Amino acid sequence: FTRTSIYNYFETKEEIFLALLKREYDLWVNDLNKLIEENKTMSTDEFASALSHSLEKREQLLKLLSMNHYDMEENSRKENLTEFKVSYGNALKAVKNCLDKFFTDMSESDKQDFIYAFFPFTFGIYPYAVVTDRQKEAMEKSNIGYVYLSAYEIIYNCVRKLLGD
Repeated sequence: FTRTSIYNYFETKEEIFLALLKREYDLWVNDLNKLIEENKTMSTDEFASALSHSLEKREQLLKLLSMNHYDMEENSRKENLTEFKVSYGNALKAVKNCLDKFFTDMSESDKQDFIYAFFPFTFGIYPYAVVTDRQKEAMEKSNIGYVYLSAYEIIYNCVRKLLGD
């Protein structure tokens, strides 16, 4: 692709990032729907592990989530933003569907609390899970004592805590 041909489809660089984010959400929703289809029940531990694995393999999604969404959305045409919001909404629904199926004792309020804690949390996973050698060196020199965890470990711990286990 040349820059000119790309701008036949996208007016701004933010629209390009938004389209990539939409694609990543769509792929993640497919994974979540498969999780629902392939499992009759799941324990808290099994669900936390499966959800963590589903996001762990979506490094591009996690990276895009760590970017400034406000600018991406503000600088995109309304039709592109709407298409993205459909995909984002589908991700919210897919997680809710998982909670509906696997945690039948959860109240609707608890499910909403989970979603509104979990989704904002996903925006910050990538910078903690992916650390460059330069960042590691700086943290070591500053004596932070940073503990390196994988995306899976970070997500798993969060999901377990949100589900009360």
